[in-house]
Amino acid sequence: MAQTRIYMNASKSEADALFKLLDARFEEDGLPISVFEADEENGRFEVSLYAEEEDADRVFNEVGEAVATLPDPPQLLREVLPEIDWVAHSLEGLKPVRVGRFLIHGSHDRNLRRIGDLAIEIEAGLAFGTGHHGTTAGCLQAIADLLKREKPRNALDLGTGSAVLAIALARAARIPVLATDIDPIATQVAAENARLNGVGALVETHTAPGFHNRIFAERKPFDLIVANILARPLMRLAPQMANHLTPGGALILSGILERQRDAVVASYVNQGFRHFRTQAREGWVTIVLRR
Repeated sequence: MAQTRIYMNASKSEADALFKLLDARFEEDGLPISVFEADEENGRFEVSLYAEEEDADRVFNEVGEAVATLPDPPQLLREVLPEIDWVAHSLEGLKPVRVGRFLIHGSHDRNLRRIGDLAIEIEAGLAFGTGHHGTTAGCLQAIADLLKREKPRNALDLGTGSAVLAIALARAARIPVLATDIDPIATQVAAENARLNGVGALVETHTAPGFHNRIFAERKPFDLIVANILARPLMRLAPQMANHLTPGGALILSGILERQRDAVVASYVNQGFRHFRTQAREGWVTIVLRR
C-alpha cells in the first residue's frame, strides 16, 4: 500500500517544537515522524509524518489542526510516495562486499559463501551501489577488530539503513542490537533484513531522528554505538552520544570524508572521548573512540 508523506519546512527551533507537538498528538497512532536538515546552508529542516493511503486525509486534517495552535503555523504539504520494488531496485547496484569473515551479498551471489563466513544477505539495502562501500567496509572492519578484544553486551546502530552493521553485530557477537533510522521505509527494510538473516529476535528496529525516541532511554546505556551517517550530524550528536554510552564504551563513526576527520574527532574529544584509531578507505574514514 502506498504511503503519504505530510511535511512542513521550518527552522531548527521550529522543527524541534513541531516534532514534540506531533509526537504527543500521534503517540497512540504510532505514526513515524522524522526531522532532517533539508537546506544546511540556510538552516532549514523538514518535519515529516508518514501515513497509510487510507488514513492520509484524516491525518492531514489532524496535523493541520495541531499546527494551527502555533503562533506562526507552517505551510502544510503532502506527497504520495511511490511504491517501489525494493528488491529489484537494490539488485541493480548491489555488489558483494567482503571484510574479514563478513560477506555482504545478494541472493544472486550466494555461491560466493565460504566455510566460516559470517554471510549477510541483503536484498533491499539502498546504501549499496552509492559509493558508501568504503564506510560500510570500514565499520565492518572496526567491528571485527573490536570483537577480537572484547564482547559488548548492548549495542546501538544509529542510522542503520539496510541494517548491515546491526546484523553483523548480532551475528558475530550474539547480542541485542537497537537499530534506528530517520527513514521509516529504511527501518521496515532493516527489520526484514534482520529476519532474513536469522537475527530478527536480536535486532530491534525503530524510526527515530537522532536520539528523539523513548526507546533510547529504555535501552541505554550502550557499551557500543556504531553510527555510519554524515560528519555534520555526527558532530551535532556528540553530546548525546556521550550521554548514551557507558564509561569506557566504544564508538565507531563513519560516513566521514578524510578532510572532515579532524573536526569530527575534536567535537568528540570535547565531550570526553579519547581517539583510539582512524581507518581510511576510498576517501572515507572510520573513527573509533572511547568514552
